[in-house]
Amino acid sequence: MPFSRYSGVFEPADLGLLQRVFDQLCGERRLAQMDKEQREDLAEEIVIVFQNGIDDEAGLLQALSKRRRV
Repeated sequence: MPFSRYSGVFEPADLGLLQRVFDQLCGERRLAQMDKEQREDLAEEIVIVFQNGIDDEAGLLQALSKRRRV
């Protein structure tokens, strides 16, 4: 997941959590490695939700899956 555009400090556990959520949502959305722009948009969305206080895997998946359906 590309983090170069994001400010702040992420602990190793946070990075692992963000990566798991990213990987799962890429699978759900069927985003291939070639879908670079869509993958970067998803990474940004995950980080924003995380930084806004949803900091557990289930919560992130629920919040982002709900957004996808809207």
